Amino acid sequence: MAVLQTLRSAAQAESGAGTIANALPMPVMLLGSKTEVIYANPAAEQFFDTGLPLLRKQTLADLIAAHSPLFQLVAQAAERNASAAERDIDLSTPKHGERVADVTVTPVAEPEGAMLLTFQERSLAQRMDRQLMARGAVRSMHGMAAVLAHEIKNPLAGIRGAAQLLEEGLAPEEREMTQLIVAEADRIRGLIDRMESFGDTRSFPRNAVNIHEVLDRVRKVAETSFARGVTILENFDPSLPPVSGDRDQLIQVFLNLVRNAADALPESGGEITLTTGYRPGVKFGAGLAGERVSLPLEVTVRDNGSGVPTDLLPYIFDPFVTTKVHGSGLGLALVAKIVGDHGGVIECDSVSGRTIFRVLLPQSRTGES
Repeated sequence: MAVLQTLRSAAQAESGAGTIANALPMPVMLLGSKTEVIYANPAAEQFFDTGLPLLRKQTLADLIAAHSPLFQLVAQAAERNASAAERDIDLSTPKHGERVADVTVTPVAEPEGAMLLTFQERSLAQRMDRQLMARGAVRSMHGMAAVLAHEIKNPLAGIRGAAQLLEEGLAPEEREMTQLIVAEADRIRGLIDRMESFGDTRSFPRNAVNIHEVLDRVRKVAETSFARGVTILENFDPSLPPVSGDRDQLIQVFLNLVRNAADALPESGGEITLTTGYRPGVKFGAGLAGERVSLPLEVTVRDNGSGVPTDLLPYIFDPFVTTKVHGSGLGLALVAKIVGDHGGVIECDSVSGRTIFRVLLPQSRTGES
């Protein structure tokens, strides 16, 4: 009740709330009877990426998509004149992408009809859980790849060789079936080779890598091959420190992400944006002995394509999950493995017309060249 009273005072006089409300780590917002914003603490300003003066000119409908269950929750609290809470409420918007939060709505006496909203964002935690699940799925392919390599590659080579021998005795117009056998054998061999890469658990030397040189290489390859005619934009932070990792593997990561983005683009007007930035304070509890690892370097690959289907989004980094008709579903799984081997995290936000793959990586340590 002390917090509610303080917030009510803040809404009326903008005094007395700073010490408590401003110190709360979760976003807190006070809405008027017409869902207009009366007050928001600094955490709420950051949550909505809008300062308090501008927030006060908006209503809840200006901040949250119309389909969000939050509106029903507010109406429920008003009808019952009692607190109402719900977990995993969809707060996604085109501006912020996929966002999920636990929300509590509490009616307050003053001003009349006002509602106090508190948010506990869950999207980051959920994406971290997805990342760990994806890593586990990739690791589980180690044994599968080893068995397939041993049990299939040798007889597959025999089938391919036999088809080539048969082809030598056939007229050119009769070689279609043998050529099909050879082509399919090569395709299966390539699939197994890619699966074997999941079982590579060898450590690799870490160097200080200029991520902008990596992205420049990726852009040049893309513009001369699979992304001809596509507009590729760059929004780089020139002061970004080097990444700790392997240059060639990082090229493979972002080449796969840019290729996926290019495949999803519309026939005309397609754009891919590469962005880098520094996010101090971003830590992830995935290090050895449970220590929290700092992942301050952020690289994003954004496109204006068709987006990832909602039902597939939670599993996009799992092996054999793909949105492509002829895709193998191993590209993003391999990307997740390489990022994980670097001690980093990859996540995806997607709605129709905007998909963002966000990669968080560790900064180069002292002594890495």
